[in-house]
Order: sequence, then structure tokens, then C-alpha cells
Amino acid sequence: MLVVNPFRERSASASNTLVTLADLREAQQRLRGVARHTPLIETEFPGNLRLFLKAESMQPIGSFKLRGAYNKAASLSPEVLRRGLITYSSGNHAQGVAYAARALGTKAIIVMPSNAPEIKRRATEALGAEIVIVGPASLERKAKAEELAAARGYTIIPPYDDTAIIAGQGTCGLEILEDLPDVDLVLVPVGGGGLLSGIATAIHLQRPAAQVWGVEPELAADATESVACGSIVHYTAEQTSRTLADGLRTQQIGELNFAHISVFVAGMVTVTESEILQAMQGALLHARLVAEPSGAVALAAALHYAKQIPIHGKEHADKKICVVISGGNVGPKILAAALAE
Repeated sequence: MLVVNPFRERSASASNTLVTLADLREAQQRLRGVARHTPLIETEFPGNLRLFLKAESMQPIGSFKLRGAYNKAASLSPEVLRRGLITYSSGNHAQGVAYAARALGTKAIIVMPSNAPEIKRRATEALGAEIVIVGPASLERKAKAEELAAARGYTIIPPYDDTAIIAGQGTCGLEILEDLPDVDLVLVPVGGGGLLSGIATAIHLQRPAAQVWGVEPELAADATESVACGSIVHYTAEQTSRTLADGLRTQQIGELNFAHISVFVAGMVTVTESEILQAMQGALLHARLVAEPSGAVALAAALHYAKQIPIHGKEHADKKICVVISGGNVGPKILAAALAE
């Protein structure tokens, strides 16, 4: 399903309250030597479909989440850092905060849901973080993190609804334009909205002719419904837990993220579970990239719906399409299922 953002022009008047290009450049400076400038891998897929894959799976923690987590943590004072960091996450942001805490010489406490992938929980523990397990609802783990922060003086590093997080994730967009300055279309996964809002801001502020579209599973399509109706839509944990894309099971997008998305994102695409598995297989067979389900949704949209996304003045064959592979932290069972698809 495709949804063009019907409120984009109306929302533009609020743009003076959003992340600026200066914020993005400052984040990029903080991240030098920490986050990698990941490659754009030009790949030919069946049907003469040429795509540029932004391989965030090649970050030190296997996902883009390092960008926002480190940018936020590194902006804190030494005194605040000494008290420790806490966050709530199903896995990739958890690893980002754990990695940042270790690099900055402090401790990390991570509140994770009971249905978090084992591979992500173990990776977070290996980075030295303390894990607290709660139920599957994203609001439940947020509430537990807030409770512990208030009781013990920890500083919360939010997964997405924060300007420093948005700016950090937006550095991925800066790199896309550095490597592909004439890009026409950028497809980005969306869960809470940090990556989509950051990349869309970075792209639009420098190349407004390019379009940025968000992608999410149709089984967890709260962001798509939010864009369609012009206000944030909430899903239940039972609804979002249906998708394999564990990193996109957030029950609603953040308020700051929605403000950026409303201005800078041209539309949304939803994809099926089968299409996600096919995209994981395609990434591996054609680009030699391992993509987790959450990281493969944008590729799924490109493989199945790119021709339907309107880019004014461009024939489909002439479009330069960038697909963000946001992460590659996947267990062997799900990877095997993708290869069998």
C-alpha cells in the first residue's frame, strides 16, 4: 500500500522548530571515528532494477542506531555521564547505547521486552550493559526505564523522540548525498521514526527535489496511518508483535519524529511479511548483504513498489533510488526462512 503525505504543505510552516543542517553537521563531527561512513552498494536486481543500498548493517553494532545513541550520549556533561545511561529497546538501540556507554566510560542499563531476539540480547550484554526484562509492550519498557531513571539518577537515551537522536540518525542522510548527490528517491524503514525523520531532514534541506518515503510492515502500519490522517495513531503491542520486523514493533511514532515526517516525508509504503523475507533473500544473493527483517523493509518496497512511487519528470528506469538497509542483526532461523522463501 502507498500513501502520499496529504499534509506536507500544510505542515511546512512549523519547520522553524525542527532539526537544522547545523545540528546535523555537529552530530557528524561528534560521530567521526565512532560511526562508519557506510558504503552505497550499487546493485542490479531482476527486472533491470538498479538500486543503491546504504549498508548500515556494516556499522560496528550492525545497525544505524549507533549514530543517534552516541550523538545523544556524547552531548551530555561528564557529571551526567558518570551517573549512568538507561534506555528501552528491543535490541539495536540497546546495542547503540551500550556501545556509547562503553566508549564514554560509563554504565548502561537496558530495559528490553521479553520477546526481544536472543541474538540482540546477547550482543547487548557482551557490550557490558545490564539488562532488565519486562513485557512485550513498548510503553511498558518506557515506563520501567523512566521509573529506574527517577530512582537512581540515570539519564534516559530515548530511542527516537529526541532532537539529538534525530540529528545523529540524520548523518546517514548526509552521507547519502555525499555519495549520490543526484539521488531521486530514498526509501527508509520506520519504527519510532528517528531514522526516517533524520534522513528526510538531511535530504530535504540540501536536495528538496529528492523524495524520501518511509516503509513499514503492513502488520505494524501505525506510521502510515498517522501520515494518512495527519495525527499520531497508536497500535497495541498485540498488533505490532505480529511482524517479524522486531525493530519496527514500536506502538506509535514519536511526536518530534512525526513533526519532521509531516514536513519532509513525501509518503509511506507498507510491505507484507513475505515481501520482507524475499527482500532479505535478495539482499544476500544479489548484494552479499545480510539484512534483518527490519533492515529489509525498504528493499522490499523498492523490489515490489518502486514503479508506483511518483517521481515527477523521471522515467522509472532513470530514477536513482537509494534503499537504506538499516540493520543486519538476525538469527539463523529467520535467515533460513528468508532463504527458503
